[in-house]
Amino acid sequence: MSTAPKTDAPKKAAPAKVAAPAGAGVEPTVKPARKAAARPARKSAPKAVRPAHSEARLSQVLVGPIVSEKATMVSEKRNQVTFKVLRDATKPEIKAAVELLFKVEVDSVRTAVQKGKSKKFGRSMGRRDHVKKAYVGLKAGQELNFSGEGA
Repeated sequence: MSTAPKTDAPKKAAPAKVAAPAGAGVEPTVKPARKAAARPARKSAPKAVRPAHSEARLSQVLVGPIVSEKATMVSEKRNQVTFKVLRDATKPEIKAAVELLFKVEVDSVRTAVQKGKSKKFGRSMGRRDHVKKAYVGLKAGQELNFSGEGA
């Protein structure tokens, strides 16, 4: 067993390797800095006009209303209605669908994607489907009633 004394002195670094032998007359070349090329001003193309939403698509966007305690509280406090919608539905589509189907004026649309829970089915694990919800705010004076009262 060797008993070499421990020292806190830093170890010496190995000398750097030189690519060319000293005195060979080869000097490293330095590339000049590039100048940014002047680009001509871009002319923005006119935005493509999206076709209006088809009635067939709008009738499929809303899957159904969500009737729960939370949805009822939101409806009473903020004049919002909650819908289950298709996962690929956009906010403008949801707004157009509600205005078309229920003949009301929509103020705002907020969406949330609820991830499906992992569940055990017998021996195997499964997962419920993801659900996209839309909280549709109605303008003042507008009302949407799902209970069938006073229709």
